[in-house]
Amino acid sequence: MSAPDIDTPLQLPCGAVLGNRLCKAALTEGLADAHNRATDRHERIYRQWSEGGAGLVITGNVQVDRAHLERPGNVAIDDNDGLEALKRYAAAGTSCGNHLWMQINHPGRQTPEALNPNPLAPSAIRLDVPGGGFGQPRAATGAEIRALIARFAHVASVARDTGFTGVQIHAAHGYLISQFLSPIANRRDDEWGGSLENRARFLLETVRAVRAAIGSDFPVAVKLNSADFQRGGFTNDEARQVTAWLGELDIDLLELSGGTYEQLVMIGAGREAGSETQIRDSTRAREAYFLETAALLRPAATMPFMVTGGFRTIAGMRQALASGATDLIGLGRPMCVQPDLPRRLLTGETAEGPIWEHRLHMAADALDPATDPALAQQIETWGKQGWFCLQLLRLGEGLEPDVDLSVFQAFNDYMSNEARATEALIGR
Repeated sequence: MSAPDIDTPLQLPCGAVLGNRLCKAALTEGLADAHNRATDRHERIYRQWSEGGAGLVITGNVQVDRAHLERPGNVAIDDNDGLEALKRYAAAGTSCGNHLWMQINHPGRQTPEALNPNPLAPSAIRLDVPGGGFGQPRAATGAEIRALIARFAHVASVARDTGFTGVQIHAAHGYLISQFLSPIANRRDDEWGGSLENRARFLLETVRAVRAAIGSDFPVAVKLNSADFQRGGFTNDEARQVTAWLGELDIDLLELSGGTYEQLVMIGAGREAGSETQIRDSTRAREAYFLETAALLRPAATMPFMVTGGFRTIAGMRQALASGATDLIGLGRPMCVQPDLPRRLLTGETAEGPIWEHRLHMAADALDPATDPALAQQIETWGKQGWFCLQLLRLGEGLEPDVDLSVFQAFNDYMSNEARATEALIGR
C-alpha cells in the first residue's frame, strides 16, 4: 500500500471520515465577549478556515468553568447562555463540509492571577514562570474533581447539540489534565495522585464520561503531551503507557504535543538544557517538533496520530506521513497569517507555508543587551506569541493580517488587549 498524501481521506475508528490529512490545529483566539460567549468574530474567522481547505478544523480551547480561563477572551460553556451563538459559530466553521471539533479545556493553575488568584489544581503548587502573573492554586477535593469530569462531559454534549462534529479533550501544555499527569504539579497521595495509574485517572475518567455523553459515533480526540520537557515531569515512557490506555477507550485521534508554561516547547521555545526530553536539532531540521516522540509512542497506539508544531513545507509533511509516525498534519501558526494555506497546498499553488518566525527571532535578537534578562525573555516569548494572537484578532474583525507588526509593538498591543479584556470581564 502506498503512503498517504496530504489529500488522502482518513476514516476514524468511530466511522467519521476526514476529507484530507491537513488540520487547522487549536489556536487561542481571544474573541469571546465579556460573558465568554461566541461572537460574530468567531463566525468570520472560522468561515475563513472552513473555506481554507483543511479536512479538520479544531477550535481554540473552550473552557468548562468561567472561573478558570486561559485568557479573558476564551469561550466558556458554564450557564452563560450563548447556545445560538455557538450554533452560528459551528455553521460557519463547517460551511465547506469539513469537520469542526471543539477543543475542551480547563487551565487549572495556568489561570491568570487577575482572573482567579486561587485556581483549582491537583496540588497547591504555584506556577514557576518569569514575571509571575499566576496565583497560588488550591488542591481540588475529590468531589470537585468528580464535578470537573462532569463539566467536560456536559460541554461535549453541548458541542454535539450545537453543530460541532467532534471534540478534543486538552490534556497537554500544562493545563489541568496535564497537571494531573505530571509528578511536578501533582503531589497528591489519594486515588488521583502518586502512581501513573492514579495520575492518569482524571484523563481516563473524563474520556469515559465524554464518550458516554455523546455516543459511539461522534469523534472524541485527546491532545496529549509526549513529555513535559522538565526534569521530574511527565515522560515519554509514561506517555506511551497513557497512549495504550487511551486506545482501550477507543478514542478516534491522539494529537501529540509537549511542554507547559514553564517550558514552552509547543511554540518552539524554552527547552531545558540537558533534558533527556528536549527537542533534538534533527527533529527541528525535519520541521515537526514532536515527530520522533510520535514514532516512539506509535507501537503502543491503536488510534490515528496527529502531530502539530513546526510543519512548513509540503515535502516535510509528505515525509512525516510516509514515515508512519503520524496520520494527520497539524498546522497552527501559519494559519494565523494564511488561513487558506491547506487549499494552496492541496492545489499545488504553493509548496510551503508563510515563515514569519525567522523574522520574529531576528527582531527579538535586537533587544537592548542592557535589558533585564527576565524582562527580555518575557518580551521575546510573549511578543512573538502576541504577534500571532493579534493576527487572529484582525482576522476576526475581517481585516488582513499585519505582517509588518514588530515584536515590540506586538508585545505592547497584546498586553493592552488582554488588560482591556480582563477589565471588561471583571466588570461585567
